[in-house]
Amino acid sequence: MCVATNSLAATSTWVRWRAASWPAARAVVGSRLIAWIAGVLAVLVAGVSQRAADFDPTGLLTPYGQPLDTLIAPGARWDSVWYLTVAHHGYGSDPAAPAFFPLYPVVLRVLGSDLVAGIAFSLACFAVASVLLHRLTEIELGPAAAAPAVMALALFPGSLYFSMVYSEALFLALSVGAVYAARTGRWAWAGALGALAAATRSAGVLLLVPLALLWWAHGRRARDGAWLALVPAGVGVFCAGLALAGHDALAPFHAQDAWYRSFAGPFAGAWDGTVAATDGARQLLSGSRVPVYFQQSGGDPFITAWHNLSLFVFVIPVVPVVIGIARRLPPAYAAYVVAALALPLSWPVGPQPLMSLPRFEAVLFPAFMWLGSWIARGGPARGRVIYVLFGAGLAAFSAFVATWHWVA
Repeated sequence: MCVATNSLAATSTWVRWRAASWPAARAVVGSRLIAWIAGVLAVLVAGVSQRAADFDPTGLLTPYGQPLDTLIAPGARWDSVWYLTVAHHGYGSDPAAPAFFPLYPVVLRVLGSDLVAGIAFSLACFAVASVLLHRLTEIELGPAAAAPAVMALALFPGSLYFSMVYSEALFLALSVGAVYAARTGRWAWAGALGALAAATRSAGVLLLVPLALLWWAHGRRARDGAWLALVPAGVGVFCAGLALAGHDALAPFHAQDAWYRSFAGPFAGAWDGTVAATDGARQLLSGSRVPVYFQQSGGDPFITAWHNLSLFVFVIPVVPVVIGIARRLPPAYAAYVVAALALPLSWPVGPQPLMSLPRFEAVLFPAFMWLGSWIARGGPARGRVIYVLFGAGLAAFSAFVATWHWVA
């Protein structure tokens, strides 16, 4: 009887994972087709920015020659240069380099520091994260919310970075995996995956917030909670490794200065971004580049205005989304989103206060869990509107990024 029960349980588990894999596959493949077609067509039609060589002076992102360099353009731009540089040469003497945490560059190095292999690895992580998100959403919000959550995440404009030589997809897979492990009582896995996430991005240590709250809500056994001490160890190992290599152990934190991030007060970046967006609207409505309304940033004031306005769009839904998460999901999820948003919104970039906000939001999986539930409750029409808006944004992001124009 026991053997039969275990067999039925194993079969049921396999069926659930297989059922989760199909909507995840549709979301990943469909969204990447949008990103790739838009990005490659943009390069073929418009070419790349005249400043492309300034951003990649050694040609790290164009190693194959044509046409392959154009075909991989949507997956190899901007910070891809940094990740490959760290993979090739370590952290060196550039104070900006330690902002890029080591796990993803280590994987790139194992893969031969090859761009195609790096893109493939990111895509694999994105697929794994999508399946895990489907399962986690099923547990918390029911089956109806799971597929819309995965599709909304895949089409979100900031999801472009999940198929690039960036650490976002790896971080997402580790983050969702850590919370899923905790939610299903696998505390050793939760701690280990949290530690790996903390070695992938600075925000990874904040996974301690939802993991601790889930531990408190589900058992509070000391031996389970002890595993969570592994999470900050991921950052500790990175800092210790830097020290052993002769670098500043606190370089990952000092590196924020090199990227013009500084503490402005709790969530003060939201206000700074509002001011920047208002100045941007004034600049565009004036029809003139003189006077310059947003003095902190250099370059073409019209381009600065468009950047600040487009980034402000990603601030607008923050409060209602957090409220929705708090109402529909356990407290651990809202606490994680608030803690994670506190980083970019309390340490804004002076010349562009909301810089990279879409990338920060893309890995906030509880937001998409809630969004999946909201779509499911609104019927097919609501889903179509969200998917079309997100898909259009993803195509636009891909077109700009592939042609070496900054969006986030």
